[in-house]
Amino acid sequence: MHIGVPLETHVGETRVAATPETIKKLIGQGHQVTVQSGAGISASIPDSAYQAAGASIGSDAAAFAAELVLKVVAPTDAELAHMQASAVLVGMLNPFSNETIARLNARGITAFALEAAPRTSRAQSLDVLSSQANIAGYKAVLLAAHHYPRFMPMLMTAAGTVKAARVLVLGAGVAGLQAIATARRLGAVIEASDVRPAVKEQIESLGAKFVDVPCETDEERECAEGVGGYARPMPASWMERQAKAVHERAKQADIVITTALIPGRKAPTLLHESTVEQMKPGSVVIDLAAAQGGNCPLTVAEQVVIQHGVTIVGHSNLAALVPADASALYARNLLDFLKLVIDKDAQFHLNLEDDIVAACLMCTGGKVVRTNG
Repeated sequence: MHIGVPLETHVGETRVAATPETIKKLIGQGHQVTVQSGAGISASIPDSAYQAAGASIGSDAAAFAAELVLKVVAPTDAELAHMQASAVLVGMLNPFSNETIARLNARGITAFALEAAPRTSRAQSLDVLSSQANIAGYKAVLLAAHHYPRFMPMLMTAAGTVKAARVLVLGAGVAGLQAIATARRLGAVIEASDVRPAVKEQIESLGAKFVDVPCETDEERECAEGVGGYARPMPASWMERQAKAVHERAKQADIVITTALIPGRKAPTLLHESTVEQMKPGSVVIDLAAAQGGNCPLTVAEQVVIQHGVTIVGHSNLAALVPADASALYARNLLDFLKLVIDKDAQFHLNLEDDIVAACLMCTGGKVVRTNG
C-alpha cells in the first residue's frame, strides 16, 4: 500500500503520526511511504531521518493522496479535499463528534478513530489515550513546578529549611498516576482522590495518601465501579461529600492537578471557585480537562490565568509539549493497529469480526458506522 504521513496543521499540534522507526518497519512489510516535508520537524525528526528509513519526502497533496493516511488529529476540509474517496484514514479523529464523522463520511473514506478502542488487554499496545495521557501526567507536574514560586522538595540549607510542596491529584487514571509518580520523584508530599475505591492500592503504592470518600448507597457503589476502564458520573450525594473533602485538602495544598475526564462528556467540576478563593497565594492548578470544559470553572482553555492569587493552567494538549516521545509512542500505537487491518499481502482488509477494528471504525463506503446520541 501507499502510506502517507502529513504535517499536522492544527494549532499547537507538534506530534507526527510516524517515526523513522515505524516507517522502516512499514517499508519492510512492502509498503511505500510518503512523508510531507517538515512533518517531523516539531518532534525533532528531520526529513533526512525519514529518507534514511526509506520514505519519500513530498508535498501535503502527495501525502494525503495515499491509499492509507496516518494522522494525529482529524484532517481539515482542505486536507480532506486531497484524499481519495477510497482512502483509509487512521488517527485520533474524535469519535464523539458526529460532525467530524459526517465530514469524513461525506468524502467516502474509511476512517478509524483509535480513541474508541476497547480498554482490554489485547488493545493495550494500541491504546493511544493511555500512551498520551501518561505523557500529559508527567508534563503536568513539570508545568506545576515551573509556575510554582517555591521548591518542590524539602531542602535543608545553611539559610534554613524549605518545606516540601504539598500536591493534590484529583483523578487517578493513567495521567493521574503518572503525575503522582513524577511529583514523588521531585520530592513533593502527595494526596490523591478518585471515584473508584479500587485505585487506592495503586495510589498508595506510588507513595501518595488516598483521600477516601466512602460510598454510602448501592447507586454510588455501582457508579464507582466504572465501565470500560473509565469512571462513571457519580450521584450528587457523593459529589457533595467529595467536594467537601477536596475543599479541605486543596486549602492545604500548594499544587492541585485535576485529571478527571469521561470521553464524550463535559468534564466534572472538582475544584469549585469557593475552594480556589481559599487556596494559598502562589498555589498552582493544572487542569488537564481544559478541553472538555475543565475540572475547575475558572480554567480558561489554552491560557494561564491568575484567579484569587492562584495560577490556573489550562493547556489542553500537554502531550504535544513532549513531541518527540509522544510521537514515538503514538506511532507505535498506530503500527500495532495497522496489523489488524493489513493482511499478509500488505493490502487493506476490513475485518469487522475483530472487536478492536469494529470499535474504531467510524465510517466506510459512504456509510456512518458510529453515531453519538
